[in-house]
Order: sequence, then structure tokens, then C-alpha cells
Amino acid sequence: MAPQIDRHVHDAVIVGTGFGGMGAAIALRRLGIDDIVMLDRENDLGGTWHVNRYPGLAVDIPSATYSYSFEPNPYWSRLYAPGAELKAYCDHVATKYDLRRHMRFGVIVDGARWDEEERHWVVNLHSAASGGEILTTRYLLTATGFLSQPKMPDIPGIETFDGTVVHTTKWDDDLDLTGRRAAVIGTGATAVQLIPEIAPKLAELTIFQRTAIWVTPKSDGPVPRRLQSLYARIPFTQRLARGVGSGILEVIMVAGVLKYRRFKLFNGIAERVAKRHMARQVRDPETRRKLTPDYSFGCKRPTFSNNYFPTFNQPHVHLETTPIAHIEPDAIVTEDGVRHEIDTLVLATGFNLWDTNFPAIEVIGREGRNLGKWWRENKFQAYEGITMPKFPNFFSLNSPYSYSGLSYFTTIESQMKHMTRLLTAMRRQGADEFEVTEEANAEFLARMKEHLGDSVFALGSCSTARSYYFNQHGEATLLRPTSTIAAFREAARFPISDYALS
Repeated sequence: MAPQIDRHVHDAVIVGTGFGGMGAAIALRRLGIDDIVMLDRENDLGGTWHVNRYPGLAVDIPSATYSYSFEPNPYWSRLYAPGAELKAYCDHVATKYDLRRHMRFGVIVDGARWDEEERHWVVNLHSAASGGEILTTRYLLTATGFLSQPKMPDIPGIETFDGTVVHTTKWDDDLDLTGRRAAVIGTGATAVQLIPEIAPKLAELTIFQRTAIWVTPKSDGPVPRRLQSLYARIPFTQRLARGVGSGILEVIMVAGVLKYRRFKLFNGIAERVAKRHMARQVRDPETRRKLTPDYSFGCKRPTFSNNYFPTFNQPHVHLETTPIAHIEPDAIVTEDGVRHEIDTLVLATGFNLWDTNFPAIEVIGREGRNLGKWWRENKFQAYEGITMPKFPNFFSLNSPYSYSGLSYFTTIESQMKHMTRLLTAMRRQGADEFEVTEEANAEFLARMKEHLGDSVFALGSCSTARSYYFNQHGEATLLRPTSTIAAFREAARFPISDYALS
């Protein structure tokens, strides 16, 4: 059956309805751009906060900093809000800013290409409801998130397992773990939240660790109702709390990670704090040894927890660091030949960023340039983390060198600022097409690579970290190696001449 063709040229198509996509839509609507279509493969908005529902899910930085600065939420119940509250915040933003009318769910975008003759984007998609469809749009924005493509473990025999298998991104709310013998594969930030929640219910739990994670104390607790009321009555007080939290995160990121050459001592202090935290909570010396990372703090995103380490003191919880050889119908077999009999397999194996998420869909620009192929053959790169040469009228919100700071919202809002500056200049000049120049893109890439030379990624010991910060070429091109202040300043002041406007 031929696809349905919508011949109306929309102002903008946004792929993704998480915080990034909603922020982009808000920025466009502030500019008077209202003919917007927002597409999402899931059945509701929220991105990662809709998909993830595993026990223990919570934001891993203070809630006051994990929100739009222009839309604070005074009613977070805890310093680190649980996942359900983040989903509710998504719904609140979509309602307040009238975004739901732009959204279509259950839609899979197959790809997009720039039509050089018509000078617009052609977006191919399909859904169970309408089958194949083609949309055309003046602007294309991809907001598919960094952590959106689940990574499935490539372990021989996993398809033969007869028990229950659940990935943390597809958690079954009806799953009863009481009395089961389970294995968790993975010890990243998700597992650190999940394991303490499910361990008490299980008869036996074996945790398969490939790479240990740096864990520091978590200054968590309920936010008193009086303080919530104060935030609601006097918003400046919450802005002050946000500023303090953001400042702490900035010091951690800039001093401990990005300016490692100058602040190596700070990095060492963070490692000692994490080790002391573990020493206070884990009784067995051998277990402590296995849980201690062998790479520098910051090579892999650290996390915070007060109840992860104590879980390993429980007699029915076992830490296994011998690599997995294969999986049988009722067991995991490690390379030393030991069979670990289980009936439930929990996959906390994280996300695949660099193989399937950059980009998450096929994007074909001017002169047939394939974005994914170009990135892999010519270095991962994006001017100011948002645009690329040969891709007119295209904003890629999850791109190399785009992630600024530890809160995703600093990335979102700096990109909103960049979009606003560029589109305002286009309107002022009567232009309807933009494209970053090769020269500006090359200069930005060279500057980012130079900054990375001062970071823990270049100077620390990162070879064993297996960090998603690094792409398949061993380059740490996910994070923008500047302060968030610098990112916001450049988003507001970049030379308009870095773009060819027509």
C-alpha cells in the first residue's frame, strides 16, 4: 500500500516528546512558530521518564536543578525526586504550554531527507493506526534523547533461557519477585537504584558486574511541606536552592572531569570520598576490592546512593565478577565453569548510544550526505552541539559535544537559546533557510578537541571504564568540554555569520 502523503508543508517536525522535544517546541512557539508536529514511538510523552518504571527509579541529581529554569516545580517530595514525579512534571509542562495538541504517539519515524528542489524536509514514518505516511516540513528537529535505545547483551544462549527476562526499560509492573532466584546483569546507575529495592524480596540474588561504578553518599531526604510552600510563595528561594545545587554540580563536572589537568587533586578527593563511603558500608574486604573501580573518577558517570553497598552484606546476595560464558535454560555459566541457577534474569545493561542513537533515525542532507555515515567516517561533530554542514534547517538536539554539565536541562536550555538567536536573525534578514558553514564547524570541532586535552578522558586512566562517554573510536565526544556558563554565553553570542542564510 502506498504511503499517505501530507502535502502541507509544516513549520516544524520534532522527533521525540521528552524534555528535549518539549523544550524545542516551547522555544519555537515563543517565536510564533505554531504549525508543529511532534512524533513519538511510545504511547505517551515523557521520553525516558515514560519508558522507565523500574523499582527505585529516581533522578540522580537534585530535583531543584532537574527542571526547566522557567518552569520550577516547588512541590518535589524529595531532594532526589522519584520517577513518577518526573513523569507528572512532564505532563504538567505539556499541559501548561499547550503541547499535547501537537503530539502524535505510536509513530515510528523511518528517516528523513532534504529535498533540494523543494527546499524542505521529507519525513517518512509509519504507525499501526495509519500505516505508511510522508510529512513535509520547513524545519526538522531530532530530540530522541541520549538514553533512548536499550542495549541488549550479546551473550551466547540468552535466547534459550526459559525463565522470566525483563529489561529495566520494559519493566513489568505486575512482576512478583517474591522468593525468586534472580540475576542482575549490569552495575551502572540504573542497577544501583534497582538492586536495593528488589533484593529484600528475592530468595537469592546474583549480581554480575563487568565494570564497577564510583558511588558517593547521597544527601537525600523528604522536602518538608513548609519548604515546598515557601518555594511556591517566594519563587526566589527555590531559584537560590537551584543555584546552589547547580554550582555544586558544576564544580564536580568542571574541576573533577573537564579541568583534570589543573584540578587533579579534586578528582583524587572524590575517589577517597567514594572509597570511604564503601568502607563504612561493606563489611567483606574481598567484596570491597571487587566493588572498587580501577579507572579514574569521572571516566564513567558516577552515581549517588546510601543503600547500594549495604545490599552486598546480605547473605543471599552474591557479587560475581567472573565473565559470563553463556546462558542455559535455567542458569548463567561463567568462564570458570560455575553454573548459577536462576529463574529470573534482569537486564540492567543500559543504552546503546553510539551504534544506534547517533542519529536514532536515518537523516539524509544536502548532496545525499548521510548523517550517521558522515559522523562515523569523519569524526562525530556538531557545531555548538546542534547543527551540521550540509544539513539545512536541521537541529539535532542529541549530538556530539552537546551535553553540558550534569543536568540535562542545561543542555536543553542552551540549545533553546541557540535556536532562538538563529531563527530570530533569519526572520530579521528575511531568510527561510540556514546551514552552518564548514569553516565554523571545523573551528568549533578543533576547539572542543583542544579542551578535551585537559580532561580526565585524555589524562586520566579510563581504558577500563567502558563508559558511554566514549564513542566506538575511543573519543569522548558526548560531553561539551566547557563550563555551562560558557555554553550559555556562546549560545547567546555565536556569530550569525557562522551560518549561511538564504
